[in-house]
Amino acid sequence: MPASEKDLPTGASRDIDTSLEPLLSAVQTNCHISDARHAGDYTMCVYLLKMREYYRWEVGEPFSAALPHADISAWLTDRERLWERLESESYIDLPVSGEQHDPYAVDNINKAINGKGWVYSGGIGRNAKPHFFLGRLKKSVTHNDYQLLVSGREYARDLTAPPAMSLGKTIFIRRESLKRMLWEKIEEWQWAKGQGAMSRTIACYDFENDSAQALDDITDNEMNSTLLHEIGEIQAREHLGSLWEELLLELTHSRAEIMVRAVRDHLADTLSTLPGLIENSNTASLHFYFANLKGMRRELWPSLLGAYDNWLQTGDTDALQKPLENSKIHWLELARSLLDLYGSHGGHCVKDMESLIQKNRL
Repeated sequence: MPASEKDLPTGASRDIDTSLEPLLSAVQTNCHISDARHAGDYTMCVYLLKMREYYRWEVGEPFSAALPHADISAWLTDRERLWERLESESYIDLPVSGEQHDPYAVDNINKAINGKGWVYSGGIGRNAKPHFFLGRLKKSVTHNDYQLLVSGREYARDLTAPPAMSLGKTIFIRRESLKRMLWEKIEEWQWAKGQGAMSRTIACYDFENDSAQALDDITDNEMNSTLLHEIGEIQAREHLGSLWEELLLELTHSRAEIMVRAVRDHLADTLSTLPGLIENSNTASLHFYFANLKGMRRELWPSLLGAYDNWLQTGDTDALQKPLENSKIHWLELARSLLDLYGSHGGHCVKDMESLIQKNRL
């Protein structure tokens, strides 16, 4: 059953074309079903942080507003009750222009709604979690062989809102989600007041005198970095083929999935992200890239931090450029070796994959 009006974001049903209200309701229902099935994927701490910001988005509170604990608690209880009702439900088709569409028929849906100023996406992310969203279309452009669809305000989304996703050769960049993600990272830095790459990123913008404008400026700048990474993801997919996605599904909810995704991220970044940032001399985005080189990505490519340190000391981007060509070959060969393992042994080689990746840290 589609979401009722009380389950929709505040004001959403009053600020959308009447003809699209059934679509909004259906998309949000699928978002709720996805959350109901996957909310348990997160640790309790991460879950509560995500729910806090999901509440902020849903009720339309600005970033600077203090959130009332009692209201969040009541909303959280209601949301978990809703998820209990929906957890076993199937994803529903989406009504568009008098026809019903599978929620993953993204191209057909966008052909029908892009001209009306709307954009939709439905795809699979980490831990095989489906992600859906419906938002205002801010920009639609062709970039080389890629179609770029940029959304503004979002009217339906799930708990996790990836700032970007590529499906085929279509790249979706969600400006609102990107801005929210950046604000969370800036807020985290403000709490810690640490030095390092994030501090250097912040120094590139005028947060001290006009934080709202600075947040818009960093969002606009990082949209380019996001585009470069998604182009790299598409290029990596062209190198690796459809078997790679099958491999990821086989590894769902495992440490090996995190490791394998990190390998592809590094391949994408050597194919597109880092070369693009270096060519454009985008200092702020280079600092932000290294501020986010954490977790498994950092563990698998520690030598890249040395290249960053050399760049900081010399100011010469050759310190970053020179390692890229060999790194691209390294990550591509490792990814293909993982595919060979999977092709020979299927899902029975998880430990061998983990061992292979560990032995090929760069």
